[in-house]
Amino acid sequence: MFDPPFCLEFDDFVVLGCFAAPHLTGLMLKLFVRMVEAPVLGSLIMSFLKKQNKMVEMLQNTVIPEAPMFKPEFPPQDAEPSVVIVDEERKPEDRVELALKCLPHYDPASCWSGDSLPSFRYWKIRDYAYAYRSKLVTPSMVAEKIISVIEDCNYHKPPTPLLISFDAEDIRKQAAASTRRFEEGNQLSILDGIFMAIKDDIDCYPHPSKGATTWMHEVRSVEKDAVCVSRLRSCGVILVGKANMHELGMGTTGNNPNYGYRTTRNPHAVERYTGGSSSGPAAIVASGLCSAALGTDGGGSVRIPSSLCGVVGLKTTYGRTSMEGSICDAGTVEIIGPIASTVEDVILVYAAILGSSPDNRISLRPPPPCFPDLSSLENANTLGSLRLGKYTEWFNDVHSTDISDVCEDVLKLLSKSHGCETIEIVIPELHEMRTAHVVSIGSETQCSLNPDCEDGKGVKLTYDTRISMALFRSFTASDYVAAQCLRRRIMHHHMEIFKKVDVIVTPTTSMTAPKIPSSALKDGETDMQVTAYLMRFIVAGNLLGLPAITVPVGYDKQGLPIGLQLIGRPWGEATILHLASAVELLQKLPGVVVFSFTVPCTLP
Repeated sequence: MFDPPFCLEFDDFVVLGCFAAPHLTGLMLKLFVRMVEAPVLGSLIMSFLKKQNKMVEMLQNTVIPEAPMFKPEFPPQDAEPSVVIVDEERKPEDRVELALKCLPHYDPASCWSGDSLPSFRYWKIRDYAYAYRSKLVTPSMVAEKIISVIEDCNYHKPPTPLLISFDAEDIRKQAAASTRRFEEGNQLSILDGIFMAIKDDIDCYPHPSKGATTWMHEVRSVEKDAVCVSRLRSCGVILVGKANMHELGMGTTGNNPNYGYRTTRNPHAVERYTGGSSSGPAAIVASGLCSAALGTDGGGSVRIPSSLCGVVGLKTTYGRTSMEGSICDAGTVEIIGPIASTVEDVILVYAAILGSSPDNRISLRPPPPCFPDLSSLENANTLGSLRLGKYTEWFNDVHSTDISDVCEDVLKLLSKSHGCETIEIVIPELHEMRTAHVVSIGSETQCSLNPDCEDGKGVKLTYDTRISMALFRSFTASDYVAAQCLRRRIMHHHMEIFKKVDVIVTPTTSMTAPKIPSSALKDGETDMQVTAYLMRFIVAGNLLGLPAITVPVGYDKQGLPIGLQLIGRPWGEATILHLASAVELLQKLPGVVVFSFTVPCTLP
């Protein structure tokens, strides 16, 4: 086992070092914040923490020969097999139509059996489309049920806040327009009438973007949709509002004491966290209320909550989707990615939102995006040529062996069913990778938030966020440049690994959903060991910009979901989506959910 690292997170921006730290809540948490924010004492504490973490030795006292890499730079990649190439300049609805043709044949009889429906199951996007076209239900009818459930959430015991911003009349207006399109036979795409939530750090007009703070909307107005949201709207998606999250993403659990005990609960066990920072998006999908949601991922914030909530979460290659219109649009590790209950629904939403920004098209020169061709059994045979990389020592570095055992079983199933070969690999300099990640994100975050903090908004942040900011302020310009030199070296290590394997396979997290301490609901908490367990396998996708996906593969002995992570080559979304679809078919997991949010199954 590795020593539990020291961790602090900011919007997927996580501090990882090499020593354990105490779990702090309540008065002790407040006292520690006062100490680290004190002018002299705070500097001494941060200096000590960095030395203990060997950050000073690594970044200031070591010669790093590599030139800095200030954002991910990828060598040319071989074409992916059994894919359909798409022109990202095409309209979003045209891309979605092409993605739809790549999916397996849809058989309504396999999902519909007269009046007999299971007590809970996830309706896929194609289930809704079939129901709408067959006039079994309308978007307006679904909207009324969803509105009723969302309005009841705050009265649950305990409260289950999924959305931060919600307007019932706006949802009814969108649903009515979609219903009319179906009546007239003019639906915009397979996504027409599909309900989705948007994380609170992505603009969705007319809702404010607060980043789950109490003040961000006062200094940053929303005039239009983010680019990704605009693309969804053009496909007919019904946007239900802004989903809850860890304040500014500053945590891996989803804890948010703002607005009065507003922590989102895990649908599989309400006394446990969803994971963060995209807590609301993952929970609203896992509960069955929405088919999909958008989150952001700069350090696991799509993958961690998706894994803990038992759904699918895609982190795309850096630059594959546009960040324009998000709070964290100026960093070098973040992406906007989809969360859904199935791989095929992730593919459909990904098809709608993909498209690089003009700047990234020039600097990154991305190849055309591709979809996996899942429409024929012949293409399934290409999985047999895939080489899966497994770093056993890292793979088994988990809080519970339930996780490594379940993930190991999946690898054996892939070998038995598809002939995939598992190859032992070694990923060097994991500590250096974590350090480079936190210094990169921390410095970029500090630069972004410093004007508002200087203007007095910093004291309005939650206590765990303020601890992170205190550390970020201690980073120097030379620390940042040294981190970018490490980024280049670690990129080289991974590109060498990808000469031997096609996909790196890990558990998504090294623990399942942790319990919510009652003492953490009012003022939050900092639990660095939990963050370490949740972040253990995450950082490569962000620091290096690699695509990664988490897919549910089973449950631990407590009935909590376990996720498997697939990390691909740069621009290799189609390969990991194809493999994730195969894993999903092998599992055939039932939807086991505590909340009675069985919206689709109780519709008229």
